[in-house]
Amino acid sequence: MKVFVIGANGNIGRLISQQLSENGDEVVAGIRKPEQAAFFEDHQIKTAHVNLLGKPEALGVTLDGFDAVIFTAGSGSKTGDDMTLMVDLDGAVKSMQAAQIAGVKRYVMVSALWAEDRNRWHAAIRPYYAAKFYADEWLRYRTNLNYTIVEPGTLTFDKGTGKISTNGVTGGSVAREDVASTVVAALKQPKTINKTIPILTGDTLISEALKNI
Repeated sequence: MKVFVIGANGNIGRLISQQLSENGDEVVAGIRKPEQAAFFEDHQIKTAHVNLLGKPEALGVTLDGFDAVIFTAGSGSKTGDDMTLMVDLDGAVKSMQAAQIAGVKRYVMVSALWAEDRNRWHAAIRPYYAAKFYADEWLRYRTNLNYTIVEPGTLTFDKGTGKISTNGVTGGSVAREDVASTVVAALKQPKTINKTIPILTGDTLISEALKNI
């Protein structure tokens, strides 16, 4: 499968790109800055420039010929709410529009646990949750993409276990490595299409958990 990863230079994006490459998929890492290319070159992964502040038509040209898009980009905690709006929300929507322009059908979004439930948004990062909420809503109801939305709990740098829980009722944490593994597995699991999947550290193998969604 030919896969384009938007936000590839983030912690989860790097893991996703590496796992796809190791699985034998043709992966291209979407990056913002030329200096971000070194990591991917070291892992024999191709890169392409992505500007989420630009026009979706331009990104659509870049995405032409791909089978799937994974969106794991974010403005980061060091930027203001304005960039959260422009990247996490509008940038995400532009990537969906670009995928449709390019004829890409498969799209996997890395979102956040409880993004769809305003009553459970963390007070300190409500603008982030609002961006995720509306980006996810656009993906569900304003596109014809075969989407999967992955909603991880609190992210950790722990070693991945390869096991998750998809019961997000109580909340909890999950290793970034397991988030990446879930995204990569979901990409090729038809049962995850048009599904929103909360993920936390758990006791079920990722492949089994997704098979039973």
